[in-house]
Amino acid sequence: MDRTPHILVVDDHREIRELLAKYFVKNGLRVSTANGGAEMRHVLRGGAIDLVVLDIMMPGEDGLTLCRQTRQTSDVPIVLLTAVSEETDRIVGLELGADDYLTKPFNPRELLARVRAILRRAAAQTRPAETEAKRYRFGAWTVDTVRRVLIDATGDESALGTAEFRLLTAFLARPGITLSRDQLLDITVGRQAQIFDRSIDNLVSRLRRRIERDPQEPDLIKTVWGEGYTFAGSVEVIE
Repeated sequence: MDRTPHILVVDDHREIRELLAKYFVKNGLRVSTANGGAEMRHVLRGGAIDLVVLDIMMPGEDGLTLCRQTRQTSDVPIVLLTAVSEETDRIVGLELGADDYLTKPFNPRELLARVRAILRRAAAQTRPAETEAKRYRFGAWTVDTVRRVLIDATGDESALGTAEFRLLTAFLARPGITLSRDQLLDITVGRQAQIFDRSIDNLVSRLRRRIERDPQEPDLIKTVWGEGYTFAGSVEVIE
């Protein structure tokens, strides 16, 4: 099976798509392209994509909308391409779960370097979770660490992405302990790559949306200002 990383480039400008596709292929990557949301969803459904390069400024469904939709069902890494003057879009994109961004005009070599760094991080996420607990119970939730599913009070199950699973079990294994962003990066993905530190904040926000009654006023995952995060709920370990 070919495990050459497979990149999806999404941009409504044909010239940019073709330029990036040729550059990535020349540098040893596989590439698919899409001119907008419909084609992007079709490609994502059709095969294993390792990373998405996504332009923000597109007609119809813009990149921020597509980023948000993708994050609801997938942990595939996303690099946003943004206009240099749109700082708000960059911030919103990161809050929606993008892993990194690059402003236009950009050097393809820099984009390639960022893509490779994120791919190394994603590869590090495949190592087994450190916890040996079969299940954790907290509040109305249960986490099955064997099947990597989150179970609510009614018994309904939902799958946890790799990054979400690693972060949540890191907290559940250390309730009441403040973990810095650096510690969380080490626990969840290691230090094999240079990682954009805001990615932990994005991941915490996504996890809060999954488990908190009010993600804006969290009861479980608390921010410790200037230090990191701590899990404030009671945790029962089920071997």
